[in-house]
Amino acid sequence: MENRELVMEALKARKQAYCPYSGFAVGAALLCADGRVFTGCNIENAAYPATNCAERTAIFKAVSEGKTEFRAIAIVGGPKGKEPENFCAPCGVCRQVMAEFCDPETFRIILMNGAGEIRE
Repeated sequence: MENRELVMEALKARKQAYCPYSGFAVGAALLCADGRVFTGCNIENAAYPATNCAERTAIFKAVSEGKTEFRAIAIVGGPKGKEPENFCAPCGVCRQVMAEFCDPETFRIILMNGAGEIRE
């Protein structure tokens, strides 16, 4: 799967974000080693530590389905109701989860900004 295709899946997932507190919607698309894609969005809660990021939602969905080998994740985010303008990098907690499940030598993190520029 090409980077742009994975980003498009992340953009679709972003539409499902539940973010009434921050107003910041994030979508992620995780590419498994077998080619399957799991998507996720951020899901907020008034008790902020109970909030789950899009990246972790996608990874946890995959792991709960027995997938633990991952090739890449695409992440897009920005104010809800608007197209993302800036790159949206994973937070420290998401990076820790990725460190648990992803090979740092081969796993790719793909970001896209509003201009359509893709960074890996």
